[in-house]
Amino acid sequence: MPHRIHIVGRKNHGKTTLVVELVRELCSRGIRVGTFKHSRHIHELDTPGKDSHRHRQAGGNPAAILTHDSLGVFLRREPGMDCYQRLAPLFADCELVLVEGDLDGGGTNVEVWRASVGTPCLAAERNDIAALVTDDRPDVATPLWPRHDVARLADLVLGLAARCGETGGVTES
Repeated sequence: MPHRIHIVGRKNHGKTTLVVELVRELCSRGIRVGTFKHSRHIHELDTPGKDSHRHRQAGGNPAAILTHDSLGVFLRREPGMDCYQRLAPLFADCELVLVEGDLDGGGTNVEVWRASVGTPCLAAERNDIAALVTDDRPDVATPLWPRHDVARLADLVLGLAARCGETGGVTES
């Protein structure tokens, strides 16, 4: 799997918006980007009572659903499973993988932060944030990347992924 950049941050700081903007920008350049949405909550990803759900309930693992324009595969998540490694073959053709969330997921963390939300940035508390995407000026040693310039952010993310891919982890900037 290509290097993963995790777009992290506290609730309502703009993680989803940033991931969507980055994916659009990178794809417009012809870059193949894979994404994950990480959630700490338990969600039913299928509709209870529908055939695909019944297949899983009966023990199908994997269980898949195919439609005219998409497919979905359900895999049981076993304790201790490295989910990213398990799904790596699906992302093998990607040049970059963006993960929304999963602060402790083992990729390189880039935080998005807005002062107006009123909560402190994670970079002030953690040393595993490679960069802070913001148009504000928090008092942190972490490199600040301009939130308002998506094209520049895409360049910075690609550069970070390349550097981290060479070293296997977060690089000091």
